Amino acid sequence: MRCAVVGAGAWGTALADLLACNGHEVRLWVLEPGVMTAINERRENPVFLPGMRLAQSLRATQDHRTALEGAELIVYATPSQYLREISRSGAAHVSPSAVLVVASKGIEQKTLALMSDVVGEEATGRPVVAISGPSFAVEVAAHQPTAIVAASADARAARHTQDAMSNATFRVYTHDDLVGVELGGALKNVMAVATGIVEGLGLGNNSRAALITRGLAEMTRLGVSLGARASTFAGLAGIGDLVLTCTGALSRNRAVGVAIGQGQTLEEALEGKPTVAEGVITTKSALALAQREDVEMPIVTTVYRILFEGHSAKRAIPELMARGLRAEQDA
Repeated sequence: MRCAVVGAGAWGTALADLLACNGHEVRLWVLEPGVMTAINERRENPVFLPGMRLAQSLRATQDHRTALEGAELIVYATPSQYLREISRSGAAHVSPSAVLVVASKGIEQKTLALMSDVVGEEATGRPVVAISGPSFAVEVAAHQPTAIVAASADARAARHTQDAMSNATFRVYTHDDLVGVELGGALKNVMAVATGIVEGLGLGNNSRAALITRGLAEMTRLGVSLGARASTFAGLAGIGDLVLTCTGALSRNRAVGVAIGQGQTLEEALEGKPTVAEGVITTKSALALAQREDVEMPIVTTVYRILFEGHSAKRAIPELMARGLRAEQDA
């Protein structure tokens, strides 16, 4: 089928290559002219996915109409805070029958909307699917076995996405808990920053395991308050993606946390990096969402204080440990 991918970062490029390798006609919308030229002429994205040979049939363009017109499946993979502007810019060229797949992970800062809501509001009347799960882009591009989830309120759209993306090394499961799958993908980035801070402080495996587990509890608590199912967070888009992002050497969010734990400022930790660490931005919107929903999220609150209020990372861990004692499971 005709497919479009909007956003040529590492994840968008890997998904475009995946779809092209599956035999689809794929147009990749690119912001940077140099990246477009490199993809079309050298079959490589040297800025965001260096060293990975891309499918010969993949074509990159900076024109929304060229990318989107006639596409049956459109994948949005831009940084979360630019998704609304970019999806709005191309909305006039989206087919009325297109399935919209959201690969961006985050919570919009101003509105606290999930990414599927952002796309659904800008290209109304089309079914929206969110994909999430443990999936480093470079490993997907290298055709290493990977499993993710495609979630939608429209079961047919979820199956359509599953069929389009699945192959011998990329397995897609369908799901109907759109809120849970999206929140898992967004909040795990905040927990990865937290885990990196713990590692940067020189703490060990006990501390990391405790943080990941309690981070999952926070993610689940917020998700349930917004109508998600707790069981979703025990799956690929929850614990699966959380463990990968908190422990994997390729995690940008974890790397930022490590740098901060070692004493760098946020500005120093982010300096010179061409890719976005979504967990930094999501920390702000996650805390605002938790406050709106009156949900306690001490790890998210602590990460926010370290990143944006200059709170000492060394002091933060003892403070978390000194919180009032309680039962492990929420009542």
